[in-house]
Amino acid sequence: MAIYDKNYIAKIDVVGRKSLVLDKIQSNTLFKQFYGKPLSISKPKIDQSYQEPLVLSMYETLYLCKKGLAEVNINGESIDCNKLWDFCKSVSHDFDVKYRVYEYLRDRNYIIRGGTKYGADFTVYTVGPGYEHAPYVITVVAKEHKIKPTDIVALGRVSHSVRKHSVLAIVDRDDNNIRYIVFKWIKL
Repeated sequence: MAIYDKNYIAKIDVVGRKSLVLDKIQSNTLFKQFYGKPLSISKPKIDQSYQEPLVLSMYETLYLCKKGLAEVNINGESIDCNKLWDFCKSVSHDFDVKYRVYEYLRDRNYIIRGGTKYGADFTVYTVGPGYEHAPYVITVVAKEHKIKPTDIVALGRVSHSVRKHSVLAIVDRDDNNIRYIVFKWIKL
């Protein structure tokens, strides 16, 4: 089953700030398309199938909902994408600007994972986890956010220590425009 087949609808249950796909076939299909991670598997391999439920981020859940590829339930109640959007904004600071970046990149076939481990919002892959190291770490801010010089130094230090390009994504809430600034270390 191809993930973009409109006849394929995943059943997703929201639990706190994460979502679960309990059906094994749906879980493995989504995982092979670089969505989520099997529960309690520290380094899952993309070419294997798993019995565990799939854990999705709220960004992934909303993205699949908006694409018409998921039915989402919260506390056993089916909700539409608008209610899911409201829920996500209520539990996550700046969800709107971060989701805008997630959606923009995912629509362009990048694979996006959480970036907390690297002090960023997202890690971004061009091929996929297990096939490459993520070449980018992205920190997302709203245009009205005041960036201090120490913030920029911190972005550069993290990306340099893990050998990734650090990207600052600046989202304008008024027109949803995104500007990307890439930081790169050079030797002088």
